[in-house]
Amino acid sequence: MLLVPFDGSALAKTALSRAREFGSALGEDVLVLVVVPYDASFARERGWITADEPFDPQRAGDELAMTAGEIAPESEVHVETTEATSSLASTETDISRTIREVAHERNATVVFVGSENAGRVTAPPTSVGTPVAEDPDYDVYIARHAE
Repeated sequence: MLLVPFDGSALAKTALSRAREFGSALGEDVLVLVVVPYDASFARERGWITADEPFDPQRAGDELAMTAGEIAPESEVHVETTEATSSLASTETDISRTIREVAHERNATVVFVGSENAGRVTAPPTSVGTPVAEDPDYDVYIARHAE
């Protein structure tokens, strides 16, 4: 099973397209994972909502799932929401943890990540891709350039 974390960004769309190609060629199922943190500022930064729009995690997840379904209609789409981030973790940490948990639960063989900086020697502290790329239990395909 191929896993694609999906946040609607251009790089996530590229990663999903690549996973779809690989899945088709290898006869592997593709699971699209949408992780929606309960964090309005994160949603605004990602362009999920406008500056004055109220944040509804359910709606954001549904919209991202719909976008993913348009790109890869044959893929399973799973939406996870995280609780409000604790003072001991960042939103990105919670998202990374969720991706890794789902990868392990679903026995992913490859995780397709859209990230400009995942897996580099130095990475920004807000990277979701880096902790996901460091897990040795699955291979990682990193899409660093959008189509």
